[in-house]
Amino acid sequence: MLDTSARLLRLLSLLQLRRDWPSADLAERLGVAARTVRRDVERLRSLGYPVHSTPGVSGGYRLGAGAELPPLLLDDDEAVAVAVGLRTAAGGTVTGIEETSLRALAKLEQVLPARLRHRVNALQTHTVPITREGPTVASDVLIAVTAACRDHEQLRFDYTGHDGATTERRAEPLTLVNWSRRWYLVGWDVDRQDWRVYRADRLRLRTPNGPRFTPREPPGGDVAAWIERRLGHEMWPIQARVLLHAPADQVASRTSSGVVEPVGDDTCVLTLRGDDLHLIAVVVAFLDLDFEVLEPVELKERMRALGRRLTTL
Repeated sequence: MLDTSARLLRLLSLLQLRRDWPSADLAERLGVAARTVRRDVERLRSLGYPVHSTPGVSGGYRLGAGAELPPLLLDDDEAVAVAVGLRTAAGGTVTGIEETSLRALAKLEQVLPARLRHRVNALQTHTVPITREGPTVASDVLIAVTAACRDHEQLRFDYTGHDGATTERRAEPLTLVNWSRRWYLVGWDVDRQDWRVYRADRLRLRTPNGPRFTPREPPGGDVAAWIERRLGHEMWPIQARVLLHAPADQVASRTSSGVVEPVGDDTCVLTLRGDDLHLIAVVVAFLDLDFEVLEPVELKERMRALGRRLTTL
């Protein structure tokens, strides 16, 4: 049987593992009687851990939020994940948390066992981050948005679109997405009655939040696939379709841009989207395949102009 101190740490670890614990389950895990669990819970409360009792026939305990942050217990993999996350956050796209991330990382690395410190350092030493200039988002904005997602509260904000115009929006937030070093909010636009994707760096939150709402089914049933399709393809204003005289698998192996659809054994249609016809023309030329422009007609002239430029030596 565990001694009192070891048992308290084990009990705390179990309470952090999941939301609700029936008293009988805790007693079985710890190998003690239910009354011992009650005494140990009181000891944790005296140390500042907000352990709440849950009512009912199978009533038990739940670790809640308190006025102060008590010590947390992390297993090996969790500690490594937190350390790596803090190092990444110190140079990421979220503003306002760089210094605090470094302070938290210093505290964590001070108490990491040597075996875990070596794992963290090895990962940091043998990976090379590629940094690019891009928009950043204040940490308090991301925290407020994620809290609204969690609590199912409608968000009110001013949003600046691609054209520079600012409009007032109301949205039922679903989730935040980090895509290509930008943060996006996916939400149901209340006024437009449709799902929308908002750049987080372009929204300015209004307070207070709007009313609570009943969560909707994610768009398309699979929010990850929907986001990838929307951000990677559908949101761009220009669509171009090109018939390529090559098998679809050959074209797919040459480019990750657009959508490839087979037409026959030796032909396929490549659909590209973007905001610049010239760049689309360059992508098509880069494939080095025989092709026919299906749409738009303006792309044909762009291809001709590109051809003339490339043949002027």
